[in-house]
Amino acid sequence: MYVRGLELVDFRSYERVVVELDPGACVLVGPNGVGKTNLVEALAYIATLESHRVATDAPLVRFGATRAVVRCAVVHDERELLVELAIEPGKANKARLGRSPVTRARDILGALKLVLFAPEDLALVRGDPSERRRYLDELLVARQPRFAGVRSDYDRVLKQRNALLRSAYLARKTGGSRGGDLSTLDVWDTHLARHGAQLVKARLDLVAGLASHVAKAYAAVSASRSDARIAYSASWSDDTRPDDIEQTILQALDEVRKQEIERGVTLVGPHRDELVLTLGELPAKGYASHGESWSFALALRLAAYDLLRDDGVEPVLALDDVFAELDTGRRDRLAELVGSASQVIVTCAVDDDVPRILRGARYEVGGGEVLRV
Repeated sequence: MYVRGLELVDFRSYERVVVELDPGACVLVGPNGVGKTNLVEALAYIATLESHRVATDAPLVRFGATRAVVRCAVVHDERELLVELAIEPGKANKARLGRSPVTRARDILGALKLVLFAPEDLALVRGDPSERRRYLDELLVARQPRFAGVRSDYDRVLKQRNALLRSAYLARKTGGSRGGDLSTLDVWDTHLARHGAQLVKARLDLVAGLASHVAKAYAAVSASRSDARIAYSASWSDDTRPDDIEQTILQALDEVRKQEIERGVTLVGPHRDELVLTLGELPAKGYASHGESWSFALALRLAAYDLLRDDGVEPVLALDDVFAELDTGRRDRLAELVGSASQVIVTCAVDDDVPRILRGARYEVGGGEVLRV
């Protein structure tokens, strides 16, 4: 799979730009702040319907415009598919596949499989558990787009359940005689456990498949014997593979109901689970050095790439300003690992930061333009 062309209209800093890309290595060069990252962000948004930089869509639309459009021509098995997405903050995004409108924007998921590594990925190791949960869930959707619906269903139920608990908490705090109506809480427990169990089972299977890839990628990038491992830690059970996950979540909800009512929030479920990263016997967060943290973050992305490739589709790989953050040894080892990919899109401020093996097609970025040189 590779991206043959990308067109942006009113996306981030671009009023309009068209870029024709080649298979193999494509290097986007330009000073910081000229829009290199905006290009790979647009591709990642097509692939995931999320930005790796911001939580809302509003910053994606150029100042003064009302909407942004991203068009992407994807080639797979010698067949080309045009994917188009219109981003309108405050409204549902609209999408097209092959110039035909689709019912929901998420129907385009899977058309472009892309793995992006960016400086923000250091948060996978050093950041909050939400960063690692997001990593797992985005990979789930990339492999099986139907899980976008599972995530959406779970998030909707969690929001409703939290609203019910919050209203009861506030009623009690302000002296309400009944402390809020919790008569429907059992119903929301059932929905939460059902949707949550689907998500948890998929995550557990994913972590089991990822583990060996992560260890192998870490060893290759770091040239270290350190044992990089990942494990799933559940908020609802010490045993993360019980016979009946749904029933186990229901039991955990029952056990913490008093605390939830007192605090006005859902305390157990996949939204509070953790992907634990360890190097040897120590947790990576708080103990890994800067170089080790970068190597682990890279290993997580490379493992995702390898797992997607094992599924039968080689994804596009985007490396956003990564080589400037790595020492020479890690640069060269990373380049050797990804040099044979069907397409690698690299952004950099300095040409010399990119190892020679990845110096393929070169594009200069600046002044709102992208020029092939």
